[in-house]
Amino acid sequence: MKPTSHAARFAVAVAALSLVGVASAGAPDRLDRFRALAATQLAAGALGDDSAETYREVYALLDDEIVESLASGGVFASLGFLQDRLDTFGEVWGATVVRLVRVGDVLVGAFQLAGTPVGNSVRVYGRLDGEAALLVTFTRAGRPSVLALRQGGAKAARFLMTWEGPPTGRGTRPLRMELAHPQGDGVRVTWSTAQLFPDGLLARGWSVRGSEIRVRYEVQYPGWTPGCDGQTEQEDVYRVGSGGASVTRVARRLINPWHREFRGAVARLFDAVAAGNGNALAGLVPDAAMRRLLPPSLAPEPACDARETIGPERVSVAARDAERPWQLTFQRGPAGWRLVSAMPVLQ
Repeated sequence: MKPTSHAARFAVAVAALSLVGVASAGAPDRLDRFRALAATQLAAGALGDDSAETYREVYALLDDEIVESLASGGVFASLGFLQDRLDTFGEVWGATVVRLVRVGDVLVGAFQLAGTPVGNSVRVYGRLDGEAALLVTFTRAGRPSVLALRQGGAKAARFLMTWEGPPTGRGTRPLRMELAHPQGDGVRVTWSTAQLFPDGLLARGWSVRGSEIRVRYEVQYPGWTPGCDGQTEQEDVYRVGSGGASVTRVARRLINPWHREFRGAVARLFDAVAAGNGNALAGLVPDAAMRRLLPPSLAPEPACDARETIGPERVSVAARDAERPWQLTFQRGPAGWRLVSAMPVLQ
């Protein structure tokens, strides 16, 4: 939050005291009710089969807090006041994180309640029939965040939701992105990575600058092995159209493209050996004596490749026949990858 003037800080402080006074004069303060929930049901390990009901109670408190402030107007409806108030809720139970942004005439919040991929949501507040209200809720797996998208100096009229899952242990994590537009008393999602990557997106990193969205992610292909370095990845750049209704991929960059090409040659070798395809095998193994050496039961082992040169010009892979492990070494030449060494590994 940007620094404010002393007068603005004083106004927020006075408003906060006024709100607390109103709450204490009527029903029990929502903060006290939230504190009670945190002590009894939100403590570590306490969430069980009734967690959905617990989350419903928590969200009811937070929604009421936000809607009441928006209805009051003035400083109560300011982003700074609302964020400070919700930060106070978060301090009661440290696993609660809420981030708010203004998008046109609506307020959008990313709510993370438990520090886990479940129980989180993105919630949009605005006017319904002239009254402050919760307009729509988005619930997905993962940790949510919200970013208002602007073009030039224009007022933000759309927002990007991101949902990040737990780390895979190899520097990536599940990621889902959605572009949303407030329309009337609702919100319309006009673009989603779930449509582009129906099997899921495992991202190494992402960024947003202006109207451009950049994502680097894993590419899984035959021979790809989890946790190995130097494998092929892609980085896509998407551009949001001026009207916000269209998102177009404008660039794609390959990282380590050689590895997918290399693993394609390796896969063709094993297929040729298994099928007894002499013509295909001759194209991949120029040495006839080496071709005769390869057993029909030879199959790949799930292991990382071993580069034998600084550049990816000579690479070894692990294999196994019915009795023992093998090492196969490929070399890249003008005609592509060829097998230049094949031998059993002594045990």
